[in-house]
Amino acid sequence: MSTGHNLDTLGPMEKRRDGDWVAGFLALRVPIEPGAPFVYNNGATYMLSAIVQQVTGQTLLDYLEPRLFKPLGIPRPTWQSSPQGINAGAFGLNITTEAIARFGQLYLQHGQWQGKQLVPPAWVAAATSKQVSNGSDPASDWAQGYGYQFWQCRYRAYRGDGAFGQYCLVVPAQDAVLAITAGQGDMQSVLNSVWAHLLPAFEPAPLPEDNVVHENLKEKLATLTLTPQAGVYTTTTADVVSGRCYRLGANPEKLKSLCLDFDDKASVLTVEDNRRAHRIVVGQGVWEKGITALYADAPEPVAASGAWTGEDEYTIKLQYTGTPFCRTLTLRYAGDTVQVKQRDNVSFGPLEKGEIKGRVAR
Repeated sequence: MSTGHNLDTLGPMEKRRDGDWVAGFLALRVPIEPGAPFVYNNGATYMLSAIVQQVTGQTLLDYLEPRLFKPLGIPRPTWQSSPQGINAGAFGLNITTEAIARFGQLYLQHGQWQGKQLVPPAWVAAATSKQVSNGSDPASDWAQGYGYQFWQCRYRAYRGDGAFGQYCLVVPAQDAVLAITAGQGDMQSVLNSVWAHLLPAFEPAPLPEDNVVHENLKEKLATLTLTPQAGVYTTTTADVVSGRCYRLGANPEKLKSLCLDFDDKASVLTVEDNRRAHRIVVGQGVWEKGITALYADAPEPVAASGAWTGEDEYTIKLQYTGTPFCRTLTLRYAGDTVQVKQRDNVSFGPLEKGEIKGRVAR
């Protein structure tokens, strides 16, 4: 994060028509002497992935599979790639919260896992130490210094940090690792809650075993759930619009058509974009799990739930499992038309995605 660029290079790299992100990175000016100023730079992290692939002849994912993921017991994940087939490095790695915890535990144990040294301890020490200053605000966990892809935190902790509250938080003083998958725009608030509530609860020695409390915790974890979309499951409008296909007006996401088919237990949402038709089963009162490439470059796991939130209004939640992202689609029907509104819970841009109008296809 101290390459001498004065901006995140990823944006200009992604805009290259030839899809060559490496050439895009190397073509950018370096206006500052490298090594001192901190500028968060996804493009620079992508270049690390590109270097690994150039040197080893393997993608970063393939290189890490036998050296990191498999020894840690992490099922092979997926990793978003550039048009050149190079793993993004800085983003797009999909793993579970438990896998994040295993990675944090590896670093807490100085790179050792089940008696094997997977990562050199000297590298762990350097990577998790302050290598460059990134601010001076004593109340911010984004101004305590930066290592090799690790943020320094208050309270002598460090973390791997993903968008909207995806954390691999290591607290060596407490011999603790916290793995968090959240969907929160105010990321500092998540860490503030850790420092305010969890940190004071740590004891200097292990707590005595308490089977009753342990069983209560297991029961609580087993029953945790996201609430499905609230509402009613049928209206007179449902009978009218079921099976109708609506042609959509011009929109940034290039959605061309939309239709819903209803039955007593679920609905089926079919959306056609400029690539193909995407079919998603939407649970009523429950979540229906599936896989979709709607809004994505590649198929992703999703859970969908829908309900009528008005006589002429049907609302669908699309929760991308294992991620912080949830998109809500609100469909409002009137005569031969439908109005589609899309809203994200968190986003790098506006949460509201604009209104799309559609008309029954003849």
